[in-house]
Amino acid sequence: MNAILRAMDLGTRILIVDDDEGIRSLISSFLDKHGFQTETAGDPSQMREKLAGDSYDLIVLDVMMPGEDGLTALRELQRTADAPPVIMLSAVGTDIDRIVGLEIGAEDYLAKPCNPRELLARIRTVLRRRGGAGSAIAASVQDMEESEEIARFAGWRMDLFGRTLREPGGTQVALSDGEFRLLRAFVEHPRRVLTRDQLLDFSRGEDTEFYDRAIDVQISRLRRKLAAHAGGEDLIRTVRNEGYLFVPAVAS
Repeated sequence: MNAILRAMDLGTRILIVDDDEGIRSLISSFLDKHGFQTETAGDPSQMREKLAGDSYDLIVLDVMMPGEDGLTALRELQRTADAPPVIMLSAVGTDIDRIVGLEIGAEDYLAKPCNPRELLARIRTVLRRRGGAGSAIAASVQDMEESEEIARFAGWRMDLFGRTLREPGGTQVALSDGEFRLLRAFVEHPRRVLTRDQLLDFSRGEDTEFYDRAIDVQISRLRRKLAAHAGGEDLIRTVRNEGYLFVPAVAS
């Protein structure tokens, strides 16, 4: 699934507008690694020059910039009929700033410093909502899920499309959205040691709810739920200094 998400990102053009060169470089480098085509601008004036000569699928726009601020730039941008969707970034991050940004026309609003993975998830959400680049691939992903929806392991039955999990006796086991995505990441990469970073990449969703070391807590909860229905058997093994291993073989 991670490869499919990357395929959805290919060809998507993102314009990053921020007066901080370090932040522009960090975001651009991270999104480039995930298949996006990124360009940067140091202020709203440069942004408009870029928009005059090219088209973009989405703009990541900083609020606090010297001279013309991001909210003013967004307000002017919204006067254009075919303006791309905008995600605002702000070091202030107050409720008032966020509400003003959303009322003016921003699709989403994140406080700085933001986790790059969260920004990536928000970008994908906005593009899906707007029917932007990758929507055709997203539709094909859904078709694949509907046709190949069942995964089986150690007597368990996991419906990847219906988002249900049944233990060997047939009882449905309740999982949170985050736990289900995490288990799906393991099921799609069985008998392979996965690092925390890999698990974050594989299991992230529209509302990614865990980051970095916090994923250990999520795994602990998932382990307890699985072990409670498997006679205490631990299906997820910790590999010291490396990550986690899903022990059973998986069949589709």
